[in-house]
Amino acid sequence: MSPLTPSTEERHSRFELRTLLETSRLLIESQDPDFVLNNLLLITMGKLLVPKGMILIHKPGDDAYFVSKSKGRGWLAEDDELKAEFPLSILETSVIYGEQYADVFETIGIDSGSVLFNLKTSNHHLGFLCLGPKGNKQPLTEHEVEFIESLTIISSVAIANSRMFQELRHINRRLDRKVHDLNTLLELSKDFNLMVDQNEIARSFKFAMLGQMLIRTFFFALDVQGEKRIVSISGIKEEPDAKQLDKLFQLDDVNHVDGTEDCPFLEENDIKLVIGLRFQNEKIGLVGVGLRATKEGYGDSEVNFLQSLGNLALLTIQKTLLLEERIEKERLEEELNLAKTIQEGLLPNPVPTIDGFDIEAINVSSRQVGGDYFDLLKLQDEGHLLAIADVTGKGVPASLLMANLQSMLHALAPLNVSLEEASGRINDIIHDNTPADKFITFFWGKISSDKRHFKFVNAGHNPPMLFRKGKSKPELLEEGGVILGAMPTLMPYECSEIDFESGDLLVFFTDGVTEAMNPDQTEEYEEERLIKCINKNREKSSAEIMTAVIDDINKFSDNIQYDDITMIVLKVN
Repeated sequence: MSPLTPSTEERHSRFELRTLLETSRLLIESQDPDFVLNNLLLITMGKLLVPKGMILIHKPGDDAYFVSKSKGRGWLAEDDELKAEFPLSILETSVIYGEQYADVFETIGIDSGSVLFNLKTSNHHLGFLCLGPKGNKQPLTEHEVEFIESLTIISSVAIANSRMFQELRHINRRLDRKVHDLNTLLELSKDFNLMVDQNEIARSFKFAMLGQMLIRTFFFALDVQGEKRIVSISGIKEEPDAKQLDKLFQLDDVNHVDGTEDCPFLEENDIKLVIGLRFQNEKIGLVGVGLRATKEGYGDSEVNFLQSLGNLALLTIQKTLLLEERIEKERLEEELNLAKTIQEGLLPNPVPTIDGFDIEAINVSSRQVGGDYFDLLKLQDEGHLLAIADVTGKGVPASLLMANLQSMLHALAPLNVSLEEASGRINDIIHDNTPADKFITFFWGKISSDKRHFKFVNAGHNPPMLFRKGKSKPELLEEGGVILGAMPTLMPYECSEIDFESGDLLVFFTDGVTEAMNPDQTEEYEEERLIKCINKNREKSSAEIMTAVIDDINKFSDNIQYDDITMIVLKVN
């Protein structure tokens, strides 16, 4: 043989080297683990003429292996599972022989004449290549072992790479799904933001369920101020009643229905998932869905999308409710402002003047409209009628009753009817036409045409205080009868009369003056403070006396007003 002619052994080595190079290129370029493992087994079995071969793949975290590939008879079949945990020394050994590790071979269930090749990367154990005895019963040569070792190293890298590519593809698919879901939610949020009608929101939610999620059976329920109701529904045989809705709202926030729920409604309609929707940590919404048209289940991604979609619809509905509430509030505010304007128009403004008297009056409502009332009318005989009243309650109901009282007083004033008789008529009308819990404290009196006498009737009102010149203790004008509206006029009202003298001071007021509270609400202003304040300022004008009293009340209450305040201050010149 010529020295330049390669020997059989050299040709054989070159062939093996080319085989390794071609195989490595083929396997490393492959992104399919199944292809890599299949080629590894076929090449090694073909090279060594081995009739039996098997590849075991480790299941991380499970102390188990599954059979990925299996050729020949007598060993585990493909997809079989083997429970086994091997020591670290085995997992780090590249080639494992039966005579050294009989227990390992016994665990796997292979012949002791077989050979195990470890499939591993620098960081991870992947599994084993199991090769049975050669067809000629000869042991593997050192050269053959080196070849298979090289091939397993290349295959292990290829398996790790293909797994990584598969994981990347899986991640990309999930990312694509997430992007799609986010785009869908973004588009839906744009649509929802333009909606102010709940029916339109419900329709859009339904189209999203049918079109995006391919869900034909679902329900969407809301709890609005304790009232649970269905907002959108599809494919449900019969809407759940109030008791069923209460049960549904008691379920977990994410409930995969497994048929054991104590709620027949879910089973009857084949509902597979119920999702609770929360607003400010309170469950106020519920989405229940049946199977998708694709028969796919509901993973975390689908649950998150449904939760986001439900929250989007829920927040939009909340927005419409708040908008409706604001519109209703603005409407009420507008009506109350109009009522206030009307009520202010019922009170004398400016306060009429009376020759021989310095007179001032004020009404301060604790709300936009109130139940306090005062009036001052000039009569046909040149006399004058003064009135002050306080309707029970506050707000619109009290203001309506006050308006009725004002109209009755103006209707009776021109008639030739005595104060006591007119008081009885007013009482009977109010008693017959108002609820039992509505009544009026009322005081009215008539200044004679010569301005020297004052007749009055007190129907349960805070007695006006008459301060005589030179006296600090006032006389109380108490005579009259029961409050208006409490009972029919069984006994006539009594009328009393006083004579005016120069320097007299007469103060009318409602209980909002004497019952004003301190900031701690532990003490009332009371008559003693009122008398003290009046005496301190009695030499001043009526307007100044009234201002001094109001200022003293505000100081006492720290400008916190709980009731209407009405006063009339009259000084005799």
